[in-house]
Amino acid sequence: MNKKRNIILVGPMGAGKSSVGKRLAQVLDLPFMDTDHEIEVRLKVSIATIFDVEGEDGFRQREAQVIADLVEHGSRKVLATGGGAVILPENRAELKAYGTVVYLSSSVKQLVERTRHDTARPLLQNGDPEKVLSELMKVRESFYREVADIVLHTERKSINRVVQEILTALAQRGWPEAKGVRV
Repeated sequence: MNKKRNIILVGPMGAGKSSVGKRLAQVLDLPFMDTDHEIEVRLKVSIATIFDVEGEDGFRQREAQVIADLVEHGSRKVLATGGGAVILPENRAELKAYGTVVYLSSSVKQLVERTRHDTARPLLQNGDPEKVLSELMKVRESFYREVADIVLHTERKSINRVVQEILTALAQRGWPEAKGVRV
């Protein structure tokens, strides 16, 4: 079986990974999974609670286990990762080994706009969100690009347009399910 059977979306919070992933999975008739949601289901607590109790390091270890479980096992799927999933080297290795990785990028200004009313993002609850997102991007941008097979800018694009661009890129990379599919 092809190890790169999954379509994995990476990028910062607010880039559209979950929204785009759900639509892409629907169009391709594949299951959709979100690592943050899966962590919450498995632990029966919110991401914010995990951050409060275990800190970011504890959360990242749990995230690494979920990523390994989801990419290595089961059927082909579309997987949206958390914004920091690329921090750990073992996660980057898993993502590259088991998926075609799509980096959804956007400007910090757009990310701030998309996340401004979201109270469920622990890293944005303290301080200036624009400063926090800028600092996160300085650290994470190179990791997103390192794992990415495809880089797409999502700024000022509809979900359907981003999905269509992903389908076109996947078809060019030999994904038969994506050939000729229109959103």
